[in-house]
Amino acid sequence: MNFKVNPIFKNSTESIFKNIETFSTSGTLFGNGDRNKIKLFSLNEETINIKSFKIPNIVNKIAYKYFRKSKAKRSFEFATILLEKGIGTPTPLAFLENFSWVGLRDSYYVSQHLVTELTYRELVEIADYPDYENILRQFTKFTFDLHEKGVEFLDHSPGNTLIKKKEANQYDFFLVDLNRMNFHENMSFEQRMNNFRRLTPKKEMIAVMSNEYSKFYTAKSELEIFEQMWQDTTQFQEEFAKKKRLKKKLKFWKS
Repeated sequence: MNFKVNPIFKNSTESIFKNIETFSTSGTLFGNGDRNKIKLFSLNEETINIKSFKIPNIVNKIAYKYFRKSKAKRSFEFATILLEKGIGTPTPLAFLENFSWVGLRDSYYVSQHLVTELTYRELVEIADYPDYENILRQFTKFTFDLHEKGVEFLDHSPGNTLIKKKEANQYDFFLVDLNRMNFHENMSFEQRMNNFRRLTPKKEMIAVMSNEYSKFYTAKSELEIFEQMWQDTTQFQEEFAKKKRLKKKLKFWKS
């Protein structure tokens, strides 16, 4: 077993560990739990969030023991790096890994539970969401700041940015689902634009984001930013649609 707690929360180590131990039989399920399960627990009159990662296949069991850091460990370490860089994410509390003689058995990531008004997904799905364009533009500036700090968030997708209103027309942004990230000294134009590809299939949203991004990234024109962002987006959407059709066919042949 490998268990690490954020030094700030050392006094809560025993309680955190007990909550992880009883994960399967207690706690309140958060979300649908299709792949990874997230449950909420009480800790010192606050709510914490414990994420149990899907049990890996045999290849990954071995890889996570000997060659790669587990998703839980990466989530904890990446959250710590983000906060050091001044980027919003729920405060990391701990991670735990259980190993068998084969490899990684199961793993958990613990963080403070953050209640927010919306995610980026609502902007995609609800066209008349209140203060829609302002939020979208502030989100774009948030993403630009990520890039300036060398953070390539590989799962930059609609459900992985929590958005919280802090005052009139101003919003804070918090990244979640952190186990896939790259850190760079400088991000290229291609890396920056490619990082938008998962967010929305809507051309009008790409137009707003490219316009806002061009205000801060002056190495390229607004048109160049829009064209590259839209090209990366359409390519991703096409690949995603192909995978979906393939899964549907496989499901049909198995039935």
